[in-house]
Amino acid sequence: MIETIMNRRSYRGKYKAEKVPVEDLKTIMEAGLAAPSGCNKQTTSLICVNDPEILQRIKDVIDPPVCESAPAMICVLTRHINAYRDRCFAVQDYSAAIENMLLAIVDLGYQSCWYEGHITDEDRICDKIKVILNVPDEYDLICILPVGKAEGEPVMPKKKSSEERAWFNSFPDNLQQG
Repeated sequence: MIETIMNRRSYRGKYKAEKVPVEDLKTIMEAGLAAPSGCNKQTTSLICVNDPEILQRIKDVIDPPVCESAPAMICVLTRHINAYRDRCFAVQDYSAAIENMLLAIVDLGYQSCWYEGHITDEDRICDKIKVILNVPDEYDLICILPVGKAEGEPVMPKKKSSEERAWFNSFPDNLQQG
């Protein structure tokens, strides 16, 4: 598991035309739904799209285009349900579900990227996708995850060292913010 975590990257390249087996897609979604959920409210739901016609309709509304060649896509839905002390943990719930799915995707030999801001921005691509997928109003479509075999290699982004971001016992006195 640690190796999968350390090797997972956001993949924004082209995908091979190979279909993703339904059993693999089910495994990925089950991994997402196994994530923790604040007060067990289970605010996250998923729609996997592997029908080429529906997939193309979704890709046609994504502008600028992303994941154009992905043979499958998981759409992440959330509902705002108050939990403990009238707080909603939907963001934490779907974030945990997405990370679980990203790890499962890599573990099964596929690649993906967490597309959220691009589809929830001012142009509300998410609302167009909701219409295509017949999603009820009480759900927000918050993220899309393309799923497929990568044509290229994921690129490791430059990351700060652990010493710059993780400490023991207190925040360091001498840390320069950069």
